[in-house]
Amino acid sequence: MKRGLRNCLAVTCGMLLVAAISFGSAASGTTAAPSPILTLLAGDLDTPGSTDGTGSAARFNYPRGVATDSSGNLYVVDQSNNTIRKITPAGVVTTLAGTAGQAGSSDGTGSAARFDRPLGVTVDGSGNLYVSDHYNFTIRKITPAGVVTTLAGAAGVEYPSHVDAAGAAAHFRLPSGIAVDRHGNAYVGGYFNHIIRKITPAGNVTTVAGAAGYSGSTDGTGAAARFDAPLGVVIDSSGMLYVADSYNHTIRKVSPAGVVTTLAGTARMTGRTDGSAAAARFNGPQGIAVDQSGNVYVADWYNSAIRRITPAGAVTTVVDVAGQLPLKAGQKPSPFNHPEFLTVHGDRLYITVGNAVAVVSPLP
Repeated sequence: MKRGLRNCLAVTCGMLLVAAISFGSAASGTTAAPSPILTLLAGDLDTPGSTDGTGSAARFNYPRGVATDSSGNLYVVDQSNNTIRKITPAGVVTTLAGTAGQAGSSDGTGSAARFDRPLGVTVDGSGNLYVSDHYNFTIRKITPAGVVTTLAGAAGVEYPSHVDAAGAAAHFRLPSGIAVDRHGNAYVGGYFNHIIRKITPAGNVTTVAGAAGYSGSTDGTGAAARFDAPLGVVIDSSGMLYVADSYNHTIRKVSPAGVVTTLAGTARMTGRTDGSAAAARFNGPQGIAVDQSGNVYVADWYNSAIRRITPAGAVTTVVDVAGQLPLKAGQKPSPFNHPEFLTVHGDRLYITVGNAVAVVSPLP
């Protein structure tokens, strides 16, 4: 009886609130824009696993990188499972490549391929995936048919950790976020090398910005610039790169000419302040995405929030992940509310969080 009364009161209050908002909007002649809502698309925040299935029946084990193709399919790096998963717009989850629980570096098709703690993923215009295979120190390519090949780097070869060369002669050290431009060039963050690398479709690797082994926060051109543990990387239609410079707690821009500037935040200054680009504060940004209007979205990890940077440099908080995902069934507190990586498709933002994939919609 008490529960029923509480439910009635909640519904009544909700109706009154909606009515008040509607009345206010009508009186002013405007309609309030709907607030972004975060919901779970697939998996379970607290429960790891590797099961294929639909929606909450599927399981992931620490999903990280996420990307979307032109049809709205999602591709998720299931890091602790060493697999690449696919989610259709209907929420159906399947395993595209790799075998859960089996690490390795083998090329092959589908379940015959092996990965070792992969991290980032991106999709080109033809539907090919590019994966930063974190512990293999390689960049992998996956065709739409699930055929996996190694584009650059030598599996298991970490030192010397920075060699620009072609194919297996190139060396990476824990490659992180990855993006691909309209010409098929891939760009990857060097988390421990503090650099941004470029890989051509032929597998030729060069360093675009930063100096291997030297961390810092200096803006500049090419090797004169400094990063500190760059994680997420995304590229817009003009060829501008955006980098989540995680230990600097800033968002950086890299022009096609290799000129590095700080888009938002102040190096080494943490916080959760919205406002102008210089006044804004972040805390351990990881994933990064950009929409067709040039708005940049950031997975602000320690702040458990999704932030937006407009082309004019205004920083706002789009959604409080901890505030919208604090409880599980049975009112169990969930510690898995830190956003990892994210991608934009239309008016939706997809996020990896905990052992699940969530969606924020509509975007402001």
